[in-house]
Amino acid sequence: MNRSGAREQAFKLLYSTEIQHETSEEQVELYLENNDILDEKTREYIIDVINGIKQNEEEINKLITDNLKKDWQLGRIPKINIALLKLAIYEIIYKEIPYKVAINEVVELAKKYGEDNSPIFINGILASVVKTKLN
Repeated sequence: MNRSGAREQAFKLLYSTEIQHETSEEQVELYLENNDILDEKTREYIIDVINGIKQNEEEINKLITDNLKKDWQLGRIPKINIALLKLAIYEIIYKEIPYKVAINEVVELAKKYGEDNSPIFINGILASVVKTKLN
């Protein structure tokens, strides 16, 4: 599986954990098994993303919150958008994936899975995060 496919699988699992408000090793293993993700590099990538976001969730949530418009709150954002934002921020900040790549990938996923305004919303938040965090 290529990196875009692995990223999409990581997003789907991340979205599931957002809905359930829980992440466990068992949940991750079940997801990998049920989706026939056998490639070791893909498995490692997905596990790294899920564990990395879980370990850094407080800082990632703060980055999202700090870059929202004044009267917006994290709870108001659709779970799909939250999952995509967390994925991109984790890749940009902690994995040092080039921000243009990470943003482009999650914007494409937003077009596929999100609401009509999701790509613009996500692009705006991530541009703001990049501007404040990388400059």
